[in-house]
Formats: sequence, structure tokens, C-alpha cells
Amino acid sequence: MNRPGLQEIAAEVRRGGGGARLEAEAAIRRHEASDLAAYIAFDSKAIRAQADAVDRAVASGEDPGPLAGVTVSVKDLYALAGYSLRAGSKRPLPAWPEGFLVRSLRRLGAVFTGKTHTVEFAFGAVGLNPNTGTPVNPWDPDEHRAPGGSSAGAGVSLWEGSARIALGSDTGGSIRIPASATGVVGFRPTTGRWPTTGVVPLSTTLDTVGLLAHTVEDLRYAFRALDPLAGHARDLARAGPEGVSELRVGVPASRLWMDADPGIAAVAEGALAELETAGATLLPVDVPELDEAGDRYFDGRIVQPEFLGFLERELPEWIPLLHSIIGKRLGEAGDVRAVDYLAALDGRRRLSARVHDRVASESIDLLATPTLPIAPPPLAELSGLGAYREANRLMLSGTCPASMLDLCAISFPAGLDGEEMPVGLQLMGPSGADLRVLAQAAAAESILGTNLRRLGRPRGLWDELRS
Repeated sequence: MNRPGLQEIAAEVRRGGGGARLEAEAAIRRHEASDLAAYIAFDSKAIRAQADAVDRAVASGEDPGPLAGVTVSVKDLYALAGYSLRAGSKRPLPAWPEGFLVRSLRRLGAVFTGKTHTVEFAFGAVGLNPNTGTPVNPWDPDEHRAPGGSSAGAGVSLWEGSARIALGSDTGGSIRIPASATGVVGFRPTTGRWPTTGVVPLSTTLDTVGLLAHTVEDLRYAFRALDPLAGHARDLARAGPEGVSELRVGVPASRLWMDADPGIAAVAEGALAELETAGATLLPVDVPELDEAGDRYFDGRIVQPEFLGFLERELPEWIPLLHSIIGKRLGEAGDVRAVDYLAALDGRRRLSARVHDRVASESIDLLATPTLPIAPPPLAELSGLGAYREANRLMLSGTCPASMLDLCAISFPAGLDGEEMPVGLQLMGPSGADLRVLAQAAAAESILGTNLRRLGRPRGLWDELRS
């Protein structure tokens, strides 16, 4: 089973013949045939208009860019011209200008398909949103399971076939969590590498913007087209293809492994064993900073005060409208003292420095863990606030340490668990090593296979490849 890659799609569009419109019509057709509810807003007329503009540029001898005609879904945390911005809340927010990532994609020839669902103000890992709706995880045709959040519609839009790239944001894991839960690839860039302009903030300290795609190679291609640093000769030299035989992968003694369901840990271990057979070196390592970083994330001294501060300054009228699953978790944020907040920021910096020194001293390329410790839960099991909060904490627990430690991190499919739900393998690399980590993950994908080869297609999902 083969799916055309982004580079192949863009090359076909740039050859002319109305390729962008053909790609757009396929996206529209797939969306109309889908019942996965990935989007809060999908505008077929706008999609066709964008595609036609790309095709006209090609016909007139212009080069629309390396993402010409590539369809992109946009998390409803981003400002996107022609669409209202709700950020998953009960009513539209005031107008926001488009920011770095949307403007860059537009300049490179991408075609935006619409706005995908997000957890209200991105404050949640399950993907649940009682205000605007919760997308359907395509891997369970019988029961509505969590799609992962907060970029809840992102991975779903990829499987629907209406988008080739999905925009997400990642504070504690909101790109990697839905990537793992839906069996696609999601990458958290180094904090600060890409501007977060044009995106409603959750945490000014931890927020990142980034992409989900079906394959590491697709994500890598798009990242390099978008990344302001990718043209630097030294950076490109460091980002050359890495053979798996050169990889030194640290497997930490950490709760990220010990607290994972045994079946999930076994799938992730199996994927690492295949990489070891192909020549990678697996190194048991002691990285206590991972567990400490998780504890510091959950103590609520960084994200919650920053989120509450933003709402009080910019959107005070929205605070009484917050759904209880958000509002009750935010309730104690105002009690965090300034001295404790500043201490938390300083502690985070010190912890990050320690883990980077440890990884460098042991010559480790990547740290590997399961992305999620549990399978995406059925929504019916989360009706009580206590059950929701426990699931939310578990789904964050595997990804928030990388956020706190200023690591860049990628999740890609390792296999299916005993419930036939996807399991993600998370690879974490040093701050600033984004291009190298993507190259190393691509090398791993060349051994393990893409999601279609590794997982197959979700049961009952219509064949988007033949549509």
C-alpha cells in the first residue's frame, strides 16, 4: 500500500494540468464521505478558489512553492483568513491576524481545507470538547474513543483524507498525543524555533506550533520547506540522512516505561528491538529528570497561571463561559504566588540543563519511550470529572517531560495494541537538533515502515487511496 508523498504531490501540481484542483476535489470528496467529524468548519468553495489560484500561477509560469497544492487542515487555535476563531470555546473570539506558520504555508503554495476541532483553549489531552464536538477516533468503528488532544481533529483529518498536513500546537503533548492516538506522525519542534504568532496561547513558556502527517518523510519535507534555519549550510550538513546503524538510543529507567500498560510497552519494545536488529544501539540509561519534569508539569505552577493570566488580560468575558472540565482544573491557578511561579521557571531551566548534559556525556542521540501509556479511552468511560481528569493526566504523562525539558520530540507508529488501537513510539532529542532528529526518525521509519505498512488502515475506514 503506497500513498503519494508531499514532494510527489507538489511536483505533479508544479508540472501543470490543474493538479491543485484535482487534489482539492479529492479532499472535498473524501470529507463529504466521512463521518469522523474532524472539522468545526470546512469550506469547499474556498478550497477550490485556493487550488485554482495555485493552478493559475503554474499556468502563467510561476512556481507556487514546494508545497504547491498540498492540502492542510488548521487547528481551531490558529487565525485563518475567512474563518472565525473559537479556540474550542462557546463563541467566536475577536479577530486575530494570521501568524508565522499559516502565512508561511500560504506562501509555499499550500491549500487550507478548514478548521479542525480543538479542546477548549487547548487545555486538555483527551480531545474531548462538549462545546463544539469531539472527533471520532477512526481506529474503533464500534465505540467513540478519544482522538487525543488538544489537537483533536488533526490526526483524524489525515485519515479522513481531506488533508495531507495537519497543523497542531504542543504545550504538554498536544501534537504527539493525537498522533499516537490516531496512528500518524507528530513532531514537537524545539521551543521557540518557530514563532507562535497567530495562535491563541496556553502557556507562553511551553507553547510550540508544529505539524502532523502520515509519514516521517512527509513531515520532514514540510518542516525543511518551512524552517527558517533549514537553509543554513551548517544546519543542513548536520541534518543529513542518518543510518540506523549509527543511532545510539537511550531507553530510560522511568515511569514513562514502568507506568505504561504492559501491552503498550511490549509494542514499543518490539519496535526498538527491530531497530536494534537493524544496527541501532540500545542503551539502558538512568534519566531521573524525566520523572521530575513530569512532576513539575503537573504541579500546575507554569501552565495554569500563564493560561489564566492570558484570559484575564485578553478575554475576561470568556472565563465564566468555560466548561467545567476546563474551569474546575483552572480554579486554583490564581493562588500560585509570583515567587513560586518564578521558582518553577528557574527549576525548569536547571532541569533542562541537567538532562542535556547527561545525554551529551553519554553520547546518546535519542531517548525512546512509549508516547502514551494507555490506549485512547472510550468517551463513555469519561462522563465523570474524576475519570476524565485521570485519563487526561495519563495521556499527558508520556509527553509533558519533553516539553518541560526543552527537548524536541517526535511520535510515530510502533504497532497496534491488544485492542487494535495505535501505539506511538516517542523519540526525544536535544534542544535545537530538530533536523537531525527528523532525519534519524526517517531512518527508523525506513526500517519499521510507514503507518500504512505498520498498522494497516483503520477497520471500516473507506479506501481513501482509491477514491
